Amino acid sequence: MLREKVEEVLKKIRVGLQSEGGDIELVDIKDNIVYVKLKGACGTCPMSTLTLKNWVEANIKREIPEITAVQAV
Repeated sequence: MLREKVEEVLKKIRVGLQSEGGDIELVDIKDNIVYVKLKGACGTCPMSTLTLKNWVEANIKREIPEITAVQAV
């Protein structure tokens, strides 16, 4: 069930990333940490760390409080 909740939030985030030529993929969830892979333009963007923390992590944690962090793999 947690995976489905995370996928729902990622769907919303994905729209913005795709408009910039990027994408995001859910890799795993362990110990309330979400592991994602940034793809396309996001995989090589120098701002991807900020995007991950300030946008992806913030949105996931706001909608799913039990998530403690989001990590790129």
